Amino acid sequence: MNTTKIMIVAVGGQGNILAARVIGEAAVEAGIDVRMSEFHGMAQRGGVVESMVLLGEGIGSAISDGEAHVLVGFEPSETIRAMKKCNANSWVITNTHPVPPFTVALGQDQYPDINATFEKIASRVEKLIAFDATELALKAGSAMSMNMVMMGALAQSGKIPLEPDLFRKVIREKTKKAFVETNLKAFDMGAEAAAKLM
Repeated sequence: MNTTKIMIVAVGGQGNILAARVIGEAAVEAGIDVRMSEFHGMAQRGGVVESMVLLGEGIGSAISDGEAHVLVGFEPSETIRAMKKCNANSWVITNTHPVPPFTVALGQDQYPDINATFEKIASRVEKLIAFDATELALKAGSAMSMNMVMMGALAQSGKIPLEPDLFRKVIREKTKKAFVETNLKAFDMGAEAAAKLM
């Protein structure tokens, strides 16, 4: 089996690490080798959090520029920042709901024009799936389940060698019991949203 390289980017508090672990647990359930690495940049203050998940053959745990098969962005500006990891055959799955950094609130920076940037992204990759995952998470019952919305979209994409039912099993067994039903609902809503955009 060839390696499937998944890059997940977010800001602190969006559940990036849990999402990566759900993918990893699903891979273990499927009998697929998995390697992971994480980068935390002052995550508790809304800084960047990156996770790299590699499924299949290989020994490394990092994704070099231009090597990601799928980029999953929990925050639009972080998706833009991570585009160097993509190539013309990559798929990008991103939340469109912004979380502006404090420098924007202070007037020191400007938040990027998301619509114009997404048009550029769409022209550079094989597929862009962009939707408001935060809104769907709220409809599912909690903004904290946005990561599971994004996992639903990833599973639905068919770009990874893991079936959606494996994700559901892991969500049932490995996430906090108080949030299981909300997480499952969020996962299914993300899958449905992605299916409409494919």
